[in-house]
Amino acid sequence: MTYLQLSVAEVEAKQVKPFLKWAGGKSQLLPQFIDLFPPELKQGLINRYIEPFIGGGAVFFKVAQKYRINSAYLYDINAELIIAYKVIQKDPKNLIERLDAISKNYKALPENKRKDFYYEIRESYNLQMLQIDYQHYSKNWIPRAAMLIFLNRTCFNGLFRLNSKGEFNVPHGKYEDPRILDAENIMAVSELLQIAEIEVGDFESCETATSPTSFIYFDPPYRPISKTASFTSYSKFAFDDQQQIRLAEFFRRMNGNYDVKMMLSNSDPTNEKSEDDFFERLYRGFCINKVSANRMINSNAQRRGQINELVITNYQISAKGWQSVNGKISG
Repeated sequence: MTYLQLSVAEVEAKQVKPFLKWAGGKSQLLPQFIDLFPPELKQGLINRYIEPFIGGGAVFFKVAQKYRINSAYLYDINAELIIAYKVIQKDPKNLIERLDAISKNYKALPENKRKDFYYEIRESYNLQMLQIDYQHYSKNWIPRAAMLIFLNRTCFNGLFRLNSKGEFNVPHGKYEDPRILDAENIMAVSELLQIAEIEVGDFESCETATSPTSFIYFDPPYRPISKTASFTSYSKFAFDDQQQIRLAEFFRRMNGNYDVKMMLSNSDPTNEKSEDDFFERLYRGFCINKVSANRMINSNAQRRGQINELVITNYQISAKGWQSVNGKISG
């Protein structure tokens, strides 16, 4: 049996994981997140999942596999990322064939030629940006999604980084046998995405999809906790402190206007400066919890390791052992 002949049962049985390497991805935090999800999700009372910063999608994949949701609304400001999600949703087999060809061509090359191949694909990908219609789905999206996945899987550190022009600018990475194609996972991801509406949009776009039975998870580009940890270039749009403030205002407005469960992740500034209460001030009145994560991006290898991250909710956490940093929810 080939990867294009997987049965629905085999696809559903597979543990789906993100199809891209993603800096700040939440796969490692999922065991902690499960305790922090709203009780209503676990009780089957929530049937809609909304994620305004879909990124690598680890939380969506976990929620869609573990709980009884029947619809999802996934957004990201990064149009290149949305192209990849939509292609996997609509044309996974054609994408697999494209990726298979790229992977075989790349791996057949001697090591000293792989770098040239990588930069040829990167240049082609960036030049093609000028001809792509980002508004309307077309077959032209399939090779573009394949190039994106190839670049992500073979670039330095598996980063996804765009410059101010929207060009992919990560250098080549030296991997002996990179996993460029995971066909079974792509098919399984496609199956999960059948319940989803996927759109390019700012985080405020999610308001129109909100219903009382919704769970919204926000995973914005993290606020840098130090100068060397600054990494917010997932799209050509910067996400600075003013954007963090705008997001917090939106979170508070959504809490006041809708009966909806919300959860938000961000960096913990007190890892570097104990007196930095930026998020405690922004989200005063909500539950602020801390989770432990591995820091993977830092120019200084000595500064990588265990750090705290913040998880902010507009509902109380009842799981044993969790303590709110700043008290009860005031709305």
